[in-house]
Amino acid sequence: MFLSMRSFYNNALTFAAVLVLLTSCSSKSNGNAETGESPAAAPLPPMDTKALLYYNPKTGDKRIDEVMQNLHKTRGFNGNVLVAKHGKIVYEKAIGWADYLHRDSLKIGSQFELASVTKTMTSTAIMQLIERGKIKLTDDVKKFFPDFPYDGVTIKLLLTHRSGMMNYVYFTDDVYRKEHRNQRKGLTNAEEMAMIAKYKPARFNKPDVRFLYNNSNFMVLGSIIEKVTGMPYAQYMKQNVFIPAGMTHTAVYSKAVYDKIPVDVVGHDRGQWRYSVAQNFLDGPVGDKGIYSTVGDLFLYDRALRAGRLLKKSSMDSAYMPRNPWLHGHFNYGYGWRIFEAPGQQVIYHTGWWHGFRHIYLRDMKNDIVIVLLTNLSNGSLLKLDDLFKVTGMPIVRKSAYKGNGDTSDD
Repeated sequence: MFLSMRSFYNNALTFAAVLVLLTSCSSKSNGNAETGESPAAAPLPPMDTKALLYYNPKTGDKRIDEVMQNLHKTRGFNGNVLVAKHGKIVYEKAIGWADYLHRDSLKIGSQFELASVTKTMTSTAIMQLIERGKIKLTDDVKKFFPDFPYDGVTIKLLLTHRSGMMNYVYFTDDVYRKEHRNQRKGLTNAEEMAMIAKYKPARFNKPDVRFLYNNSNFMVLGSIIEKVTGMPYAQYMKQNVFIPAGMTHTAVYSKAVYDKIPVDVVGHDRGQWRYSVAQNFLDGPVGDKGIYSTVGDLFLYDRALRAGRLLKKSSMDSAYMPRNPWLHGHFNYGYGWRIFEAPGQQVIYHTGWWHGFRHIYLRDMKNDIVIVLLTNLSNGSLLKLDDLFKVTGMPIVRKSAYKGNGDTSDD
């Protein structure tokens, strides 16, 4: 029996709708066939930052407090500290002055220039761009900056401090002094890259010869982030690292953008209060430094990384893999992270030292312990942390603390 025209029309519409639905489902499951992009992962719910950052000083670890107060009295520790175990803050405190000249006290929410702790976040951004297919570890810098004066420098060599580049900080300072340039206005990353292309300063050695810790590597990586994304480093970091991690008190501040960096914490150099440091042209380039943050936000950064909010596990494992010869049998460097390993132990960490700020940020991967120490009086207080490591249960992260067999030495 023949179908009526109305029945035929209705059946045709039903078949078309099913076909569209099947096509849509196939597209969602297989990604975009034309662009080759993988399907987007379902967005994670926002970080419960209020719960993570909750801390009651009355229940804080008294042993840690005793260690920190002693470090303040005997070693001149001046700064903020946070210790967390298994995702819970067990101790935090602000100790000392934010700006000694004006007698302003530090607050637990005070923002510090992170100095080289910034490198860990630049590394995270680079690994994100690798995941998204925007760049490759094997990409040469000349792919992005054709007038870059050095051959054979890849993204991987920059991440591992094996590029052989000179240190742009000393080179730029020398140019500014010789040419009597305005030292108050900061350079942008693009201007720094152009200066390197123009003057072609001699490098230390050929690429991939040896590990040579150098700010130039991560300044160039910051420049690559800007070139590839088409947005300022500050904007990319905010959208792709700070916001996803719930780091609402973290920002990039460059003297190329700000006449005065909008924070209240002042760096004090040479271990003495009278040597307060004013930002200058070298506080313009970012990527190697330039991120300002709090102890609380650095704790949130750790939780976001552990939860896979910023990178896939495979990317983090790659970043935490030793990429250089071992130092003292226990110390190494991966992609933007320092590495300490002992039998059954791994601490992923980074130090920072810039313009009167000195820090250490440690993440015990096995025991899930986080220690954040941010200071604005550059002295030797962070070299005397053995007691803190012991009371928190973290391995002693100090180059002279272990013999080759992993036993604790007496010295």
